[in-house]
Amino acid sequence: MKTSTKMRLAAATAIAALALGSGTAALAGQKKDQAPTMTDTKPAAPLISRDALFGNPSRSSGQLSPDGKWLSWLAPKDGVMNVWLAPASDPAAARAMTEATDRPIRQYFWAPDSKSLLYVQDKGGDENFLLYGIDIATGKETTLTPFEKTRVQIVGTSEHRRDKVLVGLNNRDARFHDVYLLDLNTGQLTEVMENNRYAGFLADDSLTLRMAIAPNAAGGMDFFPIVDGKVAETPAESTTLEDALTTSPAGYTTDGKTLYWIDSRGRNTAALIAQDVASGERKVIAADDKADIGGTLTDPATGVVQAYSVDYLKTEWTAIDPAIKASLDFLDSKLEGEFGVQSRTQDDSKWIVWNDPVTSPSKTYIYDRTAGTLTEFYTTRPELAGAPLQPMHALELKSRDGLTLPSYLTLPPGSDADGDGVPDHPVPMVLLVHGGPWARDGYGYNGYHQWLANRGYAVLSVNYRGSTGFGKDFITAANLQWGRKMHDDLIDATQWAIDSGIAPKDKVAIMGGSYGGYATLAGLTFTPTTFACGVDIVGPSNLETLLKTIPPYWVPVVEQFHQRMGNPNTPEGLAMLKERSPLYSADKIVRPLLIGQGANDPRVNKAESDQIADAMKARNIPVTYILFPDEGHGFAKPTNNIAFNAITENFLSTCLGGRSEGIGATLGGSTAEVVDGAQYVHGLEAALAVEEAAE
Repeated sequence: MKTSTKMRLAAATAIAALALGSGTAALAGQKKDQAPTMTDTKPAAPLISRDALFGNPSRSSGQLSPDGKWLSWLAPKDGVMNVWLAPASDPAAARAMTEATDRPIRQYFWAPDSKSLLYVQDKGGDENFLLYGIDIATGKETTLTPFEKTRVQIVGTSEHRRDKVLVGLNNRDARFHDVYLLDLNTGQLTEVMENNRYAGFLADDSLTLRMAIAPNAAGGMDFFPIVDGKVAETPAESTTLEDALTTSPAGYTTDGKTLYWIDSRGRNTAALIAQDVASGERKVIAADDKADIGGTLTDPATGVVQAYSVDYLKTEWTAIDPAIKASLDFLDSKLEGEFGVQSRTQDDSKWIVWNDPVTSPSKTYIYDRTAGTLTEFYTTRPELAGAPLQPMHALELKSRDGLTLPSYLTLPPGSDADGDGVPDHPVPMVLLVHGGPWARDGYGYNGYHQWLANRGYAVLSVNYRGSTGFGKDFITAANLQWGRKMHDDLIDATQWAIDSGIAPKDKVAIMGGSYGGYATLAGLTFTPTTFACGVDIVGPSNLETLLKTIPPYWVPVVEQFHQRMGNPNTPEGLAMLKERSPLYSADKIVRPLLIGQGANDPRVNKAESDQIADAMKARNIPVTYILFPDEGHGFAKPTNNIAFNAITENFLSTCLGGRSEGIGATLGGSTAEVVDGAQYVHGLEAALAVEEAAE
């Protein structure tokens, strides 16, 4: 399994990742204007269409209501992802429960009492997520947090107070989330605690606040007990910077007697620890030398951990509870590839299980543990049946200073006759850099890997230093290393690919979103001849202005940014941030750049892309700049994502010579604005002309 049901409660103690998601794939034939330019004596694999790769899935996010009476999922309604509902006894009797007509609904969940469905939605990508509820009996929808410029947080849920949840709202002060008790059926909000300091809270099953979490001067977190609604003056636990991203409380058991921690204090990788609340005694439940403890399965009724995962190159699960072990063994005997549990009923008799074979369509099943049956629920992308999906190779690469870099490689179809992970002849490559940087790449189906491999490229994703999941030492090795050792890791991985016969030296592109966009800009400025071109998606170009414009609700953890990136409030810190900012080295760029930006991005403001594009234009350096006025940190609308990727693959084809599907009418179906540089992408000027003629 790769992921699982999270622990019942989790504190917001880590820096939010500046990360983007990835797409998926399906099969389609080649069109007249696809014009592959690669030379190969073998028959070319069919092109997988962008619409199938990045369009709406047929269904996703299947769940069971806690009482087991209902099935729910996300699926298109009039082309937009909405929440659907059906009786568990009659899945065919489905109806749409929401009426989203513009932005897709991407996250929803059940009320604990099974009387309503809940979802969060923002406006135009501004990340001010509000909470909405739909009454199952009447279909009535209610805005449960009816405020402007407000971002809701779920602070606590309960097994025994199923009609209520604790939420955090920053409508009073955008920096801090006050805690309210929300009645899910009446919509009544009752203030529990005004917050003028804390980054997060932890509650128990009675929805009583038990802990407040605040940043400290050391760059870590202080954990303050809360007794009778009053926060203690001194913390009971603390972390410093080195443990800040790998240590946090993970929730109480239902009886409130045990508190779980994911904890790296006194060790490198984060262990799962159970703490007796009364005595303070701590017991290590699980630990691994190579990776942090990742997901858990907990008893829906008691909150006791039943299984845990470790995700190094691949995810491995260990069951503690014998009944859970029997169920996982049963699923392992029936399913090929990765699988995981994404929903469970209150009595734990039924599970929703996803299955990712990597090279064939992912499926979701209903597992009846009592009857011992596994019934197919849906195929997420049925168009993938028969598609030339490629295996992913898990690798351990080495940095120049000896760090192990867990990485993933996908090769083009037909390029690796013996399946050893090295192509028969070097092929063009895209270095695909994950965002964050405090996030990670993992094993499994990856739509971007499949898309780019299908176009004729090797695709390499590297967990460079600073990536999470591999222990605190790996994260700490990236402190103050933006544009330096973090970038060296990417260069070392690229050189490995060249030396190993994966790719020719002159046909490697760099591409990524958020931090991956920064890495792209760093690649074209700090190592200007290493890459043939770059694709920057919502990447910061100026670290000084990035830190000045972070969302206000990140203010409580800004000290971690300063200590890990550089402190703009000190002369030496400001000088370093400017030195590491690609903007100030824009004159060194000699390779083509494609930029994609959302106008409403609250994390990486539009000015970050404006600055680098203007600097390149002033020096007559080729840059193509695509702006989406209704998007934020990434492109949520499939039509926008498809349009940008249409431009991207034709840009890559222009630079590297891979195959491409024509841009066609994708621009007309999106809100894309080509700000500059249409002439540098094959077919883009023609597509714009067709769009203008149609208006």
